[in-house]
Amino acid sequence: MRMAIGLTEEHEDLAASVRGFAERYVTQAVVRAALDAEEETRPAFWPQLAEQGLLGLHLPEEQGGQGYGLLELAVVAEELGRAAAPGPFLPTVLASAVIASSTNAKAHGLLAGLADGSRTGALCLAGGFTAVREGDALSISGSAEPVLGAGMADVIVLKAGEDWVAVDAAALTVTARPSLDKVRRSGRIEAEGLAVPAERVLDGVTDARVNDLAAVLLGAESIGAASWGVTTAAEYAKVREQFGRPIGQFQGVKHKAARMLIGLEQARAAVWDAARAVGEGAKDARFAAAVAAVIAPDTCAQIARDAIQILGGIGFTWEHDAHVYLRRTLTNKALSASAHDAAVEVAELALAGGRRAVELELDEDTAPLRERVRAEIAELKAIEDRGELNAKMGDEGWTVPHFPKPWGRGAQPIEQILIQQELRAAKVKAPNLVIGAWLVPSLVSYGSEEQKERFLRPTLRGEIVWCQLFSEPGAGSDLAALSMKAEKVEGGFKLTGQKIWTSVAQHAQWGFCIARTNPDAPKHEGITYFLVDMKSPGVDVRPLRELTGEALFNEVFLDEVFVPDDCVVGEVDKGWQVARNTLSNERVSLSTGGGLGMGVPELLAWLEGRELTPQAKAEAGRLIADGQSIDLLGLRTTLKQLSGVNPGAEASVRKLLGVQFNQNVADHCWASQGDLAAIEEPMAPTGIVARAMLFSRAMTIYGGTTEVQLNIIGERLLGLPRDPEPGK
Repeated sequence: MRMAIGLTEEHEDLAASVRGFAERYVTQAVVRAALDAEEETRPAFWPQLAEQGLLGLHLPEEQGGQGYGLLELAVVAEELGRAAAPGPFLPTVLASAVIASSTNAKAHGLLAGLADGSRTGALCLAGGFTAVREGDALSISGSAEPVLGAGMADVIVLKAGEDWVAVDAAALTVTARPSLDKVRRSGRIEAEGLAVPAERVLDGVTDARVNDLAAVLLGAESIGAASWGVTTAAEYAKVREQFGRPIGQFQGVKHKAARMLIGLEQARAAVWDAARAVGEGAKDARFAAAVAAVIAPDTCAQIARDAIQILGGIGFTWEHDAHVYLRRTLTNKALSASAHDAAVEVAELALAGGRRAVELELDEDTAPLRERVRAEIAELKAIEDRGELNAKMGDEGWTVPHFPKPWGRGAQPIEQILIQQELRAAKVKAPNLVIGAWLVPSLVSYGSEEQKERFLRPTLRGEIVWCQLFSEPGAGSDLAALSMKAEKVEGGFKLTGQKIWTSVAQHAQWGFCIARTNPDAPKHEGITYFLVDMKSPGVDVRPLRELTGEALFNEVFLDEVFVPDDCVVGEVDKGWQVARNTLSNERVSLSTGGGLGMGVPELLAWLEGRELTPQAKAEAGRLIADGQSIDLLGLRTTLKQLSGVNPGAEASVRKLLGVQFNQNVADHCWASQGDLAAIEEPMAPTGIVARAMLFSRAMTIYGGTTEVQLNIIGERLLGLPRDPEPGK
């Protein structure tokens, strides 16, 4: 499965074009030649790269560019990073992007040569130069290293004093330095009293702007390199056999590969958003770029390390390309802003109200539809009686607008998003279906017309409290291993067995249940889906006190509980398909946060008004960056759904990351109390945060444990071999 920073059809076409270019010109032989060369030289494919217009993709047409933006350039950087391309592409576009940001029109005269490939560039991110003003010109002195691509550069952008300048490399002393990345090398630059004329002073360029551009482009290239590592490690794990089976079948390897994919998608989402924000000059671009700087460099370097671990001995050899990608990601990490400093900045910006909103912006041509939806919601808002409002919303399809009429509104993806946005803006809440929301898809798809009328309408009005009777003591994550018996009797079935971890069963009026009607059928067959009246004789609900001290979960014992035939959903023995449908709801949603627990808003509320050390700010900033990237995964999923594309990795990755994030936030807030964390005073801050911390332990268990989710990601998204069947 090919995944990339760009989401639109145009971006996919651009990525495919660059990928084709790399396959023709940036071959393994080309990379190995650059690796082993005594001296670095401009690659033979440089003229073809320029002819493709890739060097000036981000520059205005009047300056010799293609008139696109930073996001398109990031798409290219990712693909060339996937190929470990040698040469000065990245240093050149970094330099030209900084020059193009200047308000000094005379400096823009350098851009045409950088765009057509006749000149190459480099950007010095290290300080070390002083400047003395001499009229409109500057006299600069100093030295700096490392400067990526310095040995091949014609123009070098550097900071001298408080100003950014563009100087001719020939006017500097440039010395090649032994480089960790031997495919694209770094150097040292020196100057003593070098005169820089006014037309080379980059007025309007700030440190923040330079750091933002570097975060995007270094991050995008590292993502490409990390993507190579994920793919290479997974492909190797499919075929490398040890102990009589592929190593990808061992959970340790499978989970490591899945974690690599998770990290890659998280970093990709962060850099994608930073490219959008920085490229558009958004007011919150600094926040987006800082989030990318926190996540991408460290994550991509770790993926490269993990790839070598999975490759084993072969990955440790010079002959394998794994070390080329490790060297590239580590070099980019070293050149990037400090993750600690970036995390502190994320925390400071967020606490000052500068967190970037994760919002879906719809086209102007949706305005008429929005106005119609807004007018209808205004009528709902005018209803003061909650019961009357719930009935109207349920009957008119507002509760599940994505479902077909009469249960929903038959809303297409764009309308679904508009409805969500307008309901939120009007502060109109749909009936809370709680667990009944899980049942609705199955009833719509498999229920009889009588069942729909009997159960769907009151459920959508919020009038029925449901519970889910799925899990059993011996069938948790492995749900198909259930053993509850359903015996056919006159007029229906008798259900006997035990269910467990059943939320709100003590309050539920009805439950949806799966039970085994044919014990001789294969594991996923012979199961039937039932609707159970919780007041039926033989139903015994016993609350389970959880480690929080509360009782949300329950044990439910069914002793020959009669369920009539008209409460069987779908076909007898085909209930597994109905149950799976419950989990495949095609609703398009733009949600934020990871679930029921503490997220970024709760974290910010907890931190507000507290004195934080730099270390505490960095810890909070890393959490905020994690939460932001998880929300961005949700936004990318939504955008893919709106364009009719399978969300792919983002949806699965976001689910797993979200619950872990909730745990991490709760744990952080609890631990930040110091010794007061030992106190659990009800309704006081110590008790509230302790309860959140304790409850969060359930989040990586219910709905499929983290370990099972890692198996699913490894098998379904990376194609790793499934676990062997017991006894085989």
